[in-house]
Amino acid sequence: MKLLVSIVLATILGIVLMMLGEVGIIIGFGILAGTLFRGVYLLNDLSNRLSKVAPIVPKSDKVKEAYENYLREKDINI
Repeated sequence: MKLLVSIVLATILGIVLMMLGEVGIIIGFGILAGTLFRGVYLLNDLSNRLSKVAPIVPKSDKVKEAYENYLREKDINI
């Protein structure tokens, strides 16, 4: 139901902006750009909040692991 209301309101807004001519185009661009920037801001905020809750676990460094195993085996064999 909310989607249908949003579609109807957007259609009415589009018709009104088209009647305004060039001013309507500028206002429409402002609305569109503002919405996009707000979406990017919210995605960035969500990303920051999720990284605090579940920090990225670094993958184990296989080269370092292999080198440490080599040193342990070398110490055992000596």
